[in-house]
Amino acid sequence: MGALIAGSRRRRLRRLAVQQAAAVWLTPAKQALAACIVRSFDQAFERPLLPRGNAEHLPQELFASDTVVLAHDGSADPCLIYANAAALQLWERPWAEMIGMPSRLTAEPQEREGRARMLATALQQHASEGYSGVRISKSGRRFQIHNARLWTLWGPGDQACGQAAAFSSWWWL
Repeated sequence: MGALIAGSRRRRLRRLAVQQAAAVWLTPAKQALAACIVRSFDQAFERPLLPRGNAEHLPQELFASDTVVLAHDGSADPCLIYANAAALQLWERPWAEMIGMPSRLTAEPQEREGRARMLATALQQHASEGYSGVRISKSGRRFQIHNARLWTLWGPGDQACGQAAAFSSWWWL
């Protein structure tokens, strides 16, 4: 019964986050990014990130997914370029605050070295599964992520343009 109530609460909070946001994930650039995230995942893991549906609805389905999905660019100090509603809720940040933030700030300072190693491994292999680590929300709440998948984002001309992560398993510490 408790899990049912928690799931209902999560969906209600996610709907609220979606309603409050100005649908910035539906701009043409973010629609292309959503397609890149999904396509790159499918190539990396040879299975779909989302159930196959109407491609036109893909950006909305990715944003509303129960799976936490984040992506950062390929710069020397990568900045977040995508966060779905589940990620925004978990990190307790609005889109405008999360997007553009250095992705290293999603983890506490003592966790950043392990995070950097994991990202380097995923970049070398183009995909990695099974990562677990501790992250921190805006309010300072710590949470453990479990079994995260990381993959390289491939842009036009098959050029690496960043990395993405997805996970469904996490808990508050």
